[in-house]
Amino acid sequence: MKFDQLRVLYHQSLFDLISQSRAVHLEHWAGEEVQRCSLLSIKTGGCSEDCAYCAQSAHYSTGLEREELLSIERIVDVATRARAQGATRFCMGAAWRGVSDGTEKFGRVLEIVRAVSRLGMEVCVTLGEIGPDEARKLRAAGVTAYNHNIDTSPEFYPQIVSTHTFQDRLNTIAAVQESGMSVCCGGIIGMGESEDDRLRMIEILSELDPQPQSVPINCLVPMPGTPLADQAPLDIFELVRLIAVARIALPRARVRLAAGRTRISREGQALCFFAGANSIFFGDKLLTAQNPAADLDLALLRELGLRTEVGA
Repeated sequence: MKFDQLRVLYHQSLFDLISQSRAVHLEHWAGEEVQRCSLLSIKTGGCSEDCAYCAQSAHYSTGLEREELLSIERIVDVATRARAQGATRFCMGAAWRGVSDGTEKFGRVLEIVRAVSRLGMEVCVTLGEIGPDEARKLRAAGVTAYNHNIDTSPEFYPQIVSTHTFQDRLNTIAAVQESGMSVCCGGIIGMGESEDDRLRMIEILSELDPQPQSVPINCLVPMPGTPLADQAPLDIFELVRLIAVARIALPRARVRLAAGRTRISREGQALCFFAGANSIFFGDKLLTAQNPAADLDLALLRELGLRTEVGA
């Protein structure tokens, strides 16, 4: 969808907007079903990039201890427990600028992917920048989806990251699409961007061909020591409006409530589900950000009459 169309949608009455998004949601999805995904940081801290929101950047003093790549045994154990708790997608993130074919770390990642894929869940990884060769080998190893968020609009992006460009992000997404892996791509709101920046982000996501299979909407979790440490919490109605617009613009995507749910009330989360969100991450942490406990999530979903997706 074009920016002008998105802007008209976004600025109409809230009830009219979420009525439209609810109709789109019910047309394409089972309205009561929510996918639960688990996310594990398999290599934490020491990243060379200067993303202003990220506690894992080596550019900032955040107190986060650097950890090397976890062992296959530990990762498979976590994935097995996540599956037992109801996860149908297991996501693994590594704090790297990117990975290159032929390196030891890429070879270890491929071994990890092969081991996790045998558990029968969807396997998603986020490893930074990759090219066509890496994308093909990840798919062959068993990766079903690659996460690479565009974060924000191309206009606001240089205020958030200077060590790589917005086009670098798009190049990785193109390599993923060419390989046949599905794309998981969304952004972060509450970083100081305008509402127009958020809509430009949705415009770009909606015009990817094919559109992303999943679109995580992250609310900034301010991390001490980062340039965005003092950002105020996002207004809940701004989040609901963006979820609704994303559902209309990306009707077949899973719209995921991602980071920042600890700052959203139960009522706010309920509105997001009604407006079109149909996936959440569960577990105590999302990489380095706190996340609601799994039992609290299940209690909320039960109270709302929502059911969790059942895996194979």
